[in-house]
Amino acid sequence: MANPIEIEVKIAVTSAARVRKILREARFKVANPRVFEQNLVLDNARGSIKSSGLLLRVRTLGKAKGLQTALCTFKGPAKETPTHHKQRIEREFCASNADECLAVFAGVGFHPAFRYEKFRTVFTRRARRGETGKTGHITLDETPIGVFMELEGPALWIDRTAKELGFSRDDYITMSYARLWDKWREEHAMPAANMVFSYRV
Repeated sequence: MANPIEIEVKIAVTSAARVRKILREARFKVANPRVFEQNLVLDNARGSIKSSGLLLRVRTLGKAKGLQTALCTFKGPAKETPTHHKQRIEREFCASNADECLAVFAGVGFHPAFRYEKFRTVFTRRARRGETGKTGHITLDETPIGVFMELEGPALWIDRTAKELGFSRDDYITMSYARLWDKWREEHAMPAANMVFSYRV
């Protein structure tokens, strides 16, 4: 990864249909079609990774079982910038077998501590006339607790794009999905559980 620094914000939206409409009107195109994601957050028995503000995650895509490719991600401590974006170091690599990948992590003491699911669609668009520097991408995430749009890229691009789509910094969310899930459970008086859809996919 050329630049290991991830800068992003989430924005809660009323529906996936609304996001698709506003992105289509802004000339964004689907880069990666809608796919089911299973995310396993790993930790040791002491919960050292979570307590340190770090993330170790194994993600698989699609409904297939067995020999799935896994995307393994490490994220450093998150910090909110003065401009209300979340920024953290991110390192990723792909493993050809998710089960073996999990077995390797288990062998050194890291086991699944939390599972969350979502359907994700990725959107991009070509740089527009007068748009200089790096651009970013937008993901549409359909989760068990609602629909979110993630804007990831340079801070200036995030702010400019959010404004164009009808949102402001007041709409920015910098919490992780695990923290959003904890907050949602507290509000609904639900016991600890994984963030999964109530139906089988």
